[in-house]
Parts: sequence; C-alpha cells; structure tokens
Amino acid sequence: MDFGVYSTKELLQHGLSTWQIRRHAQTGLLTGLRRGWYATATADPDVVAAVRTGGVLACVSALRKHRLWVAPGYQQVHMRPTRDGELKSARACVGFGRPPTALTAVDPIPVALLSAARCMSGEHWIATCDSAMNNAGMTVPQMVSEMGDCAHRVSALLQRCDPDAQSGTESITRVRLRAEGFAVVVQPRVAGVGRTDLRIGRLIIECDSISHHTSLESYQNDRRRDRRALVDGWLTMRVTYDDVMYGWEGVLADIRAITRADRHRRR
Repeated sequence: MDFGVYSTKELLQHGLSTWQIRRHAQTGLLTGLRRGWYATATADPDVVAAVRTGGVLACVSALRKHRLWVAPGYQQVHMRPTRDGELKSARACVGFGRPPTALTAVDPIPVALLSAARCMSGEHWIATCDSAMNNAGMTVPQMVSEMGDCAHRVSALLQRCDPDAQSGTESITRVRLRAEGFAVVVQPRVAGVGRTDLRIGRLIIECDSISHHTSLESYQNDRRRDRRALVDGWLTMRVTYDDVMYGWEGVLADIRAITRADRHRRR
C-alpha cells in the first residue's frame, strides 16, 4: 500500500538517483519532511504529520491505514520514533521488547500489531489480528517472524486468534464466550444453511453488520437461512455491532438463558 511518504533509501531502491531526489525536491515534485524523508503532493496527511514530527505512523493508526478492522475508541494518532527522529516520548507508542528499525513511513502489519499489544485491549487486539489473517492473508508464523522480539503477552494473544473469523464483532463475541467457558465453534457449516458465524451446540450465533446484511438480497437470504435452520432443529440468534460493542450484558444474558435450559443441546 502506497502512502506517498518515502525515506531516501526507499527512493533509491525505486530507481531514483541522489541527484534526481534533490532535483524533485527543488521543483516541488517531492517535499522534504525532515532529513532523509520526502512526501509526494498526494501523500496521506496523517503519515506526513507522523514523519514530520520525528517518527513513523505506528500501532493502531498504522493498522487502520492497512484497512484492518479496528475497534472504536482509538482516535489518537499513534506514532513511534525512528533512529534519526526526535519524537517526544510522550507522543510515542512503546511496544513490547525492542522495536524493529523503522524502514517505512507506516509500520507493516506485524510491527504495528507488536506496538498495539500495549495500546489495545486484549480482545480488540485479537480481533484486529484475526482481520490481518483473514483479510490480509497473514499467518501467525509470518507475523512472529516479522515482529522480532515477541513478548509473552503477544504470544499468548496470538494463541487465541483465529484466521477463519469474518468480522471484528464475530472475533470479540468468540473471545468473550470462550472466556465464559462456552465451547464455541467458528464458521461451522450447517447442512441446508451453509457457513455460519459461530455455534454453541445447536445454537447458531450470527454477527450481523450493516455493510453485509442490509441489502435486499442479504435480508432475504438471512431469513431463508434462519427458516431452514429452524426446520432442521437449529436455533439462530442474530446480534448486531451495537449489541456486541455496547450491549454485551444483554446478549450474554440471552445466551445463558438458552444454555442454562439446555435448549442448545442436540436432541
């Protein structure tokens, strides 16, 4: 992903000579942000601000730029210093272990996750990591390799991630239910219904998002699936983004009402 901000080393790797870099800076094709860093006219303003301040875009902010799912509540711009930068420590994200050398203006996903493990809650971090695996095609070994010095907390969180998760709310629902002792199956296939989000016994839990469940086609398909599931003896519970993020106690109470009565048991 190109954010329009490059180090001198990157520009040289892209085929520009030192003379051409200076020439582009003089003519305005490139703007010098600080020593060794340049921006194009269409560069991302958040990335420009981070580099100009003395660091690179990192942590939660970098993960969002990589278009991964990030929970609400992390609006502050997250940065970390480079070796030649002068980013004040009060504005810097300090992850676990020794951070890798900053090579790009926006930290790659594994490096950003390493920093975010300190800034994000555990369940939010897991949801974003699930997104990295499901949407960006990353694997746990690949991420560990690029993270470098991986702390125990990060290793423990990675063990709770699942590449099959299809959304952040699904990830958070899974993590919370397993923490409550429920045996949760992720993305199970149900005959006549197809792939579903989560399952506890014969209770199907669908985590609905506005982007994927409000079109007429999706609306009709969801009702058809629910009808088919009910005919075959399955229970379906649909929860929304707001249910998971802001009304979880009610969701959990409803699930417990079903499981305490053993209504989720196969018969």
